[in-house]
Amino acid sequence: MRIVELIIDEEDEFSGIDAISIVEHPAIEENFVALNKQKQYKFAEVDTEKRLLMGAILVPNKPIYRKDDKEEYYIYFTKDTVRKASELYLMKGNQSNATYEHFEKINGLSLVESWIVEDKEKDKTALYGMDLPLGTWAGSIKVNNEKVWEEFVKTGMVKGFSIEGYFADKAERPKEPVEEDLSAEIEAGMKLLSIKKDMIIYQLESFNDYPDAASNNAKRAIKYKEENNVKCGTKVGWTRARQLANKEKISRDTIARMASFNRHKQNSKVPYDEGCGGIMWDAWGGTTGINWAIEKMKTFK
Repeated sequence: MRIVELIIDEEDEFSGIDAISIVEHPAIEENFVALNKQKQYKFAEVDTEKRLLMGAILVPNKPIYRKDDKEEYYIYFTKDTVRKASELYLMKGNQSNATYEHFEKINGLSLVESWIVEDKEKDKTALYGMDLPLGTWAGSIKVNNEKVWEEFVKTGMVKGFSIEGYFADKAERPKEPVEEDLSAEIEAGMKLLSIKKDMIIYQLESFNDYPDAASNNAKRAIKYKEENNVKCGTKVGWTRARQLANKEKISRDTIARMASFNRHKQNSKVPYDEGCGGIMWDAWGGTTGINWAIEKMKTFK
């Protein structure tokens, strides 16, 4: 099975992590610890509810199972990419960008602590019983959203962090050893697909009832790219454009990614010849396609 290294393309303005999502099944398989009314040493006595979520945001050399319409494969991030991603996330001022299950944007969540695990025994995460690999990007997120805390965190509906962003792929085996046995990972991944019937449907069901205008937007972006040798975007973005242009069926996961791309709406009016915002917006279906994806996601249970 193919193993793909994901890297940050420093020449691509979209490359990197846009948001941190709170999810029920984190792909990195590390749950966070909910810190509520924890006693900590302070310069002054503070008796307030902290409402912090601490955990792994991105683990290096962790094979993450993926399946698209054509193949099954694994992705992973090296320690260097994990560090770059953590730095770029803060440099871009994205620390308050948060979603629920990679779809619904939520307010009131902010990354207030961010660090790389460099000593497993002395790291702050060890104080809370977490055994994270060296090079892990860990952090604490402040939850100033009553609904999220009461309905998602306290009920156990969310158990960990997941990332949202755009990366280039580098199809090669890791230079650093991947810690897990891939055969075991494959077996675990396939077992996961059989846990619930609706999860199987999630993987198999696909749709192409998006508007023709979404296809036309993607065609226009592709045509301009080919005629002008445009360097904008990632392989994922242009694969999406070709799918839409050819009116191919797309999965629920792809629809969720289209809906999530709405975060870039503020760049949608940038002319093709002045930057990447407008052309990549159209590559993902433009306003018509992205609005369709948002409405389509509401129909899924």
